[in-house]
Amino acid sequence: MRGALTNNIDGIVGECGGGLACATCHCYIDDAWTDVVGPPATDAERDMLECAAEPAQANSRLSCQITVSEALDGLVVHMPAAQY
Repeated sequence: MRGALTNNIDGIVGECGGGLACATCHCYIDDAWTDVVGPPATDAERDMLECAAEPAQANSRLSCQITVSEALDGLVVHMPAAQY
């Protein structure tokens, strides 16, 4: 999420600044990357995804909860139609 905000990526709002409190950084992880992204969403993340403007899917994540590493170089995510 921070990388998206720093680089002005359209569609990532990050209102709470990464505090797991708003779901405005909701994204859909490309199927080829779901296992690479790391551990699945926690219960708290899944609860927050229920508040997202667009329906959560099996590949939904809050981008603020993804730890960036070299393994994610080339990561593909898809943005929901809306964050509000």
